[in-house]
Amino acid sequence: MSLSSSAPAKFNRYLGILGRRADGFHELELVTTVLDSVLELTDTLHAEPAGSLSLTVSGPMSDGLATDESNLVLRAWRSLEKEAQRSLPAALHLEKRIPHGGGLGGGSSDAATALKLGNEMFNLSLSRTVLLRQAAALGSDVPLFILGGSVLGLGRGERVFPLRDIPLEPMLIVHTGLHVGTASVYRALASVGYPFPDALPSLGSHKAPPWRNDLTGAAIYICPLLAEVRQALLESGGEPLLCGSGSCWAARYGNAEKRNNAAGELHQTHPSWGIWTAGT
Repeated sequence: MSLSSSAPAKFNRYLGILGRRADGFHELELVTTVLDSVLELTDTLHAEPAGSLSLTVSGPMSDGLATDESNLVLRAWRSLEKEAQRSLPAALHLEKRIPHGGGLGGGSSDAATALKLGNEMFNLSLSRTVLLRQAAALGSDVPLFILGGSVLGLGRGERVFPLRDIPLEPMLIVHTGLHVGTASVYRALASVGYPFPDALPSLGSHKAPPWRNDLTGAAIYICPLLAEVRQALLESGGEPLLCGSGSCWAARYGNAEKRNNAAGELHQTHPSWGIWTAGT
């Protein structure tokens, strides 16, 4: 039985850093929305029966992507094999559209999709609780893709809780080709200073969380060119927000017309940028 499944990107509209933990990680509070409706920012994982496990990749964002055991897709599949206590041979093919290292969770989404796809393909009947445990072992962002929708993340982000649907405003997501290492951004917090904000306040039933990312200063410290992208989005009439630890930016606009006009202008002034629309 051959199967295919989508692996969408994610967007953190709120990323608060509450402090550094004794284990060296940072205590986070995140509100994340999985971008199911942005097809141009959705990877696709195909699986079909085979004599052994293999992975191939293609697509506009596949350059430089490893296909060995370091790939999160294969790591997730091996995790399923360990849970099932048997081999799960399959020929996997990943169509890659989410930019690597952009803060959109592409690798994590691919891993979560592999867990769900392998569970279905081999009729393993693993519960969501088991899949969430496996996902947390693979990476902090992986569990949120098991849940989907809007998610509250705590701890390193691996402790996830489903939220009511939080619609996104008309927005653009921009990828310029810059690359910012997540680990280097967190290390830079010691140089730029820890924000130590208050925790996310309780929200009313119709109130969206703040539009905030406490990693912004550290990311710009590591890669000053990110500030130029932010300025271009400001000049287009948007309210910019760094995606995760970078390097993609999002910007929200007052309405879809303003968002679409800004997209047209940015395509003209920055033709090498990847620009996608999201939100209502």
